[in-house]
Amino acid sequence: MNYRHAFHAGNFADILKHLTLARILAALKRKDGAFRIIDTHAGAGLYDLSGDEAGRAGEWRDGVARLDDARMSDAAEALADDFRAALADVRRERGASIYPGSPEIARRLMRAQDKLILSEAHIGTADALRGAIGRDRRVKILPQDGWITLNAVIPPPERRGVVLIDPAFEDADEFAVIAKKLPQAVRKWPTGIFALWHPIKDPAIVERFMRAMVEAGVEKMLRAELAVDRPEARGLPACGMLIVNPPFTLHDELEILLPELARLLGRSAARWRNDWLAPERAAVSSAAPGEASGSQVRQGRKVR
Repeated sequence: MNYRHAFHAGNFADILKHLTLARILAALKRKDGAFRIIDTHAGAGLYDLSGDEAGRAGEWRDGVARLDDARMSDAAEALADDFRAALADVRRERGASIYPGSPEIARRLMRAQDKLILSEAHIGTADALRGAIGRDRRVKILPQDGWITLNAVIPPPERRGVVLIDPAFEDADEFAVIAKKLPQAVRKWPTGIFALWHPIKDPAIVERFMRAMVEAGVEKMLRAELAVDRPEARGLPACGMLIVNPPFTLHDELEILLPELARLLGRSAARWRNDWLAPERAAVSSAAPGEASGSQVRQGRKVR
């Protein structure tokens, strides 16, 4: 599939991705020491939801618009506070129809001592990213392939940080490329946090990818998935985040956020998943992420 950021800005997948990123950054900020954020497929940084690209499908209406119009549980709202604050700041400064991509969310949530590296291979998009970010000495934009950037900048001097990997999935072999390059990056920076966003169109393809990651020996992998529609539905019915070396609080935070997001953003048959993958559990569940409706799946078992 082709998942170009501008056409899907503010949809349910962005909400999952950006809330997860915000929680990872909140965990990193619990220590005073500086950290580094690396966004390998950064996109344009800011998106106008009233513009032509985002308006074609209007996916934001079932994403950020629903989040605007409703409240989650008190516990979930507490976890979403940083993301909501960043979104509100962008709207005040840039306009009510503007939605921030991950580069701008990261920039709003990082501190003075932290650094942000943004990689964007598409020259026109990289130019738009520069215009969105403006002059910020904490930020470096590299107009090149994200995997080249990642290999060049890890491990960073700070030794702490997060890599967000969010490809467009334009190529049929994207999962195979990630299954090769992500374990290499983890071996090069074994203490770094790696957060991969991915679409779920064919659950079997995603399960094969997860199995490949386990077989590559990558440890401490947390899998979070959100489905808002039935697997056969048109468009994108589900997506996920695979987080390597997640903060110790993230699993429990997603336990609070995911059912609320499923309730709020679901169109039909909404469901979620939040489980661990590890080499000692090499028999990765072959169940589709939606088989546990309104439940958690851990080690292939439904947990009510």
